[in-house]
Amino acid sequence: QVQLVESGGGLVQPGGSLRLSCAASGSIGSIYAMAWYRQGPGKQRAELVASISTGGRTDYADSVKGRFTISRDTANDTVYLQMNNLKFEDTAVYYCKAQIPTGGYWGQGTQVTVSS
Repeated sequence: QVQLVESGGGLVQPGGSLRLSCAASGSIGSIYAMAWYRQGPGKQRAELVASISTGGRTDYADSVKGRFTISRDTANDTVYLQMNNLKFEDTAVYYCKAQIPTGGYWGQGTQVTVSS
C-alpha cells in the first residue's frame, strides 16, 4: 500500500501563489506516476490538474498551463504543485494521487480557496 499526505493549502488572494506538497510512503516502488486532481465546489467529479511520471514527463490541464508547475523530490518521495497567478476558479479541494499498475491511491485532500 501507499500512503499520501498532502499539505500546503489555504486562503489566498487572486494573483497569489501557493505550493502544495504530497509526501508518499509505503510501497512507493510500485508508483509509476503521481498526479494532482481537484474538485471544485458543486462539481461532481475531480479533474486532473497535473501529472508527472517516474521518467519526469509532465502533463497539465489547459486551464493551468503556464501557471502551475508539478515537480518531484525523489530523495524525499514528495511531489509538489507550485500554483502561481491563482484565480477564483482554482478554488477546490486538491487531491494527490499515486498511480500504480493495479490502480491508485489518494490522499485526504487539501483545501485551496482563492478569494479577495
